[in-house]
Amino acid sequence: MVFRNGEIELYYEKTGQGAPIVLLHGNSEDSSIFDVLIRQLAPHYTLYALDSRDHGKSSKVKVLNYADMVEDVAAFVRELDIIKPVLLGFSDGGIIGLLLAMKYPEMLSKLIAIGVNTSPAAIKKRWLFAMKAVYFFTRSRKFKLMLTQPNITAAQLNTIITPTLVLAGSKDVVDNAHTQYIAQNIPNSVVNILEGESHVSYVLHSEKLYGAILPFLKEEA
Repeated sequence: MVFRNGEIELYYEKTGQGAPIVLLHGNSEDSSIFDVLIRQLAPHYTLYALDSRDHGKSSKVKVLNYADMVEDVAAFVRELDIIKPVLLGFSDGGIIGLLLAMKYPEMLSKLIAIGVNTSPAAIKKRWLFAMKAVYFFTRSRKFKLMLTQPNITAAQLNTIITPTLVLAGSKDVVDNAHTQYIAQNIPNSVVNILEGESHVSYVLHSEKLYGAILPFLKEEA
């Protein structure tokens, strides 16, 4: 299915029945990364798996900004009349979730932010160097996004009122100390760093993510 936000067409798939969850993938991916998780959640939740602009089957753009991607998701939730969804975002999707929760504090019931950072400086140096090298040779707008954004302050994190689960792997590309910092600055949040997992190992086409998020989903908001 396709949702239109101005000139941008956003591809999404709707699956399951029950309370709504919006799924947002990471940079250079598409919503198919959640195929296993969707199958696990669909008996009890309605899943909206969205391809971000310039990703998957959604419209291509010349410039990528998280602010525009936030507005895409906000318009999607409003126009489809999705009442108080949970937003589960991985990497870029999690950053979008943080920014959405700041700008539209009443929109979400819960936020699950996976493998997120509040600035490029939080990415481990060897990964940051590799990303810069890729950008140097490709001039990819997707890599430019990761190298220049986001720029979220502790004060901004403090404004989030949405109950939040901050997830990461112990071998994530984002420093574990930074993951803890994010959770410490979101008032109503919990953090879970999964031992032995990388940035993607428990998320992409994985059965592991379900067990990591289910207790949080079942908690009373």
